[in-house]
Amino acid sequence: MALDLRKFFQATNPSKTLTVEDEQDRLYYIDFSSVRGGQIIEEIRDNIAFFSPEEPTCQLFTGHIGCGKSTELRRLEAELKQQGFHVVYFESSEDLEMGDVDVGDILLAIARRVSESLASLHVPLEEPKGLKNLLQGAAKLLQTEIELSGEASLPGIGTIKGSTEGDFSAEVGLGFGQVNASKEGVSFVAPGIGKITAKAKNSPELRSKLREYLGPRTASLIEIINQELLEPAKIQLNKLDKAGLVVIVDNLDRVENRPTTWGRPQHEYLFVDRGEQLNQLNCHAIYTMPLALMFSNDLNRLTSRFATDPHVLPMVPVRFSDGSECTEGMALLRQMILARAFPRQSPEERLDRISEIFDTSATLDRLCQISGGHVRGLLRTLNDCIKKQRQFPITKETLELAIKKQCDRMSKAIDDEEWELLRQVRDNKRVSGDANYDVLVRSMFVYEYRDEEESWFEVNPLLVESKYFE
Repeated sequence: MALDLRKFFQATNPSKTLTVEDEQDRLYYIDFSSVRGGQIIEEIRDNIAFFSPEEPTCQLFTGHIGCGKSTELRRLEAELKQQGFHVVYFESSEDLEMGDVDVGDILLAIARRVSESLASLHVPLEEPKGLKNLLQGAAKLLQTEIELSGEASLPGIGTIKGSTEGDFSAEVGLGFGQVNASKEGVSFVAPGIGKITAKAKNSPELRSKLREYLGPRTASLIEIINQELLEPAKIQLNKLDKAGLVVIVDNLDRVENRPTTWGRPQHEYLFVDRGEQLNQLNCHAIYTMPLALMFSNDLNRLTSRFATDPHVLPMVPVRFSDGSECTEGMALLRQMILARAFPRQSPEERLDRISEIFDTSATLDRLCQISGGHVRGLLRTLNDCIKKQRQFPITKETLELAIKKQCDRMSKAIDDEEWELLRQVRDNKRVSGDANYDVLVRSMFVYEYRDEEESWFEVNPLLVESKYFE
């Protein structure tokens, strides 16, 4: 059967995160751990399931944007579930404004997602009175702020009428009808938090007011979440023969690297200054962290806050630090592309069908090499070629046009001083310091690689194509 161009285009969507629990996605998945310097996901998993299954753990996971972190975390989720853990995975960017995040926002998002997951399992929990009262106070605060701005009620939440302490009837108006807390347990937590945070996410003024409310109460919020949600949940999950509770907070690595109102970079404030609070939840927690922190002067403070080194997912190497080709890395990248076209065939059978996608095997190799092992970048270039040509096989000429277009676009953003920094990376294979990180790594001008012996940096191969690089 001829390969369907549209299906192949959809299968190579660079924005799609593979979910290993899904049968089709599992066929697409390629394990790059053998060329990424170690069994990173296995280390995170074993820290939970083998070394500390009954004690809370907190781990950080980082890497370049687009290098495959989310796919690896979904694999981790699947493996932990196989070992009996209840896993709550969510993308924080769905709940938070990534340009303006505080610890209280993250804690509320965790409480919401955990309560949603427990409700789906019909896990019985007692009425969380402290969390109920805290949400009531937050809802009243936001209602007051909107009334002061001229709105009659809080859209999506409703009008708050209740005033008696501890009352959380429908009159309090968090917008989800009659709530019998004694029967529903924490079923109101998810919609209540969701509606409060959704309104705050879309308004800097409301976000600021909510933060003023939550800031002095952060320690109490952590205690409430632990005592009224996480600890009772672990007891009930144990009765369901679950080994424990794991929360995976993805996309926190996308927190914008901009200064807070008092000048502290937001990512350093969250993970260094407030890291100890992120580390106080009574469950297993995994947070994605901005790669910038690996280049920060506060890295030692960061590791002391979390009592462990961050786990770094590097690029898939296409060359070694001495310039020679990494044959295993290239072979795996070829399979990543071919598996999207022929998911049910063996690796050997796929290699025999390269000509159905590309005019020559050299064109496929050129695509893999120019990606620098950046998984999303490779798929984006391939998608560009498919849209440009709209038929198989993809030719060398089509690929070269896509490469030139991307090279020109990236080159326009680089000044003479930055070109000189890139030449230094080419010669020294190193990047050091916050400033160089911002210029080179954060902008995806250079990539980091690791093997079992060392780590090194290479210039993005797209930029090596530029006439300005030499």
